[in-house]
Amino acid sequence: MAGPVFSKRFVAVAVCAAALVGSVAACSTSSDSSGSSGKLEVVATINAWGSIAAQLGGDKVHETSIIANPDTDPHDYEATPADARTVAGAKVFIANGIGYDAWADKLLAANPGKDRIELTVGKQLGVADDGNPHQWYSPESVTKVVDAITADYKKADPADAAYFDDQRTKFVNTALAKYTGLISDIKAKYAGTQVGASESIFSPLSDALGLKLITPAEFLKAISEGTDPSPADKAAIDHQIATKAIKVYVYNSQNSTPDVQAQVDAAKKQGIEVSTVTETLAPADATFQDWQSAQLQALEDALHKATGK
Repeated sequence: MAGPVFSKRFVAVAVCAAALVGSVAACSTSSDSSGSSGKLEVVATINAWGSIAAQLGGDKVHETSIIANPDTDPHDYEATPADARTVAGAKVFIANGIGYDAWADKLLAANPGKDRIELTVGKQLGVADDGNPHQWYSPESVTKVVDAITADYKKADPADAAYFDDQRTKFVNTALAKYTGLISDIKAKYAGTQVGASESIFSPLSDALGLKLITPAEFLKAISEGTDPSPADKAAIDHQIATKAIKVYVYNSQNSTPDVQAQVDAAKKQGIEVSTVTETLAPADATFQDWQSAQLQALEDALHKATGK
């Protein structure tokens, strides 16, 4: 993306966040190391990272995710005064960055808690501001963020460092076992298979699975950012679907535009398998690993039906 200020989907967010500055200032107090529960107060802008953060923290943290509704398009989210109060009380704050949750910067700036630990995923990973914001769909990025969150917990609560190390080990080796196993299985069976997608959310996972995503990159980016895709890109996708050049079409159900819906309908009409993904946990009370594993299993089933492998 060209940067958050140029994307239509971020304009409303920026305006709303600016309007909230007064609300945040009203609750501007330095964050204590723990809340009334005696646990570290951890806030994540989205529940994809929030679920991971909660599991890594275990009994030592109280985690709140600001965006958690599966029916919400996070790109269009508008922060509220309640969000401002939540951010003000955070000891550890986890933002996605990369233009995805730009409203969070306004809330943080309005309440500069001197002891708050702030983790911005994009900066941690070294992803450029115009890069793909959907890094929770990259298994490699997930591993790096797990390590970063663990390190921040140990910094915030050194007395429980060993506990956090143990939580990390259990999460990586046990909780993520099915998730990592499915990734390995799909890559082994279907690497090189041509697929299509509705937007860039699927790109990091497609790369990790070894699939060949042939949807024009500019179309994926345009749908993700809420800008108009070019007629040439739409025509290219129509041709890919009409000729069955793709085996599976992966569709983000939380960001369905008329162009995307037309592609889904056309794919189904051609007998092309359609597999669905979402930007936030679905259902909302699922864990990161259960959510991702269910989507991976559905994708593997679609690839099996499409290829016979």
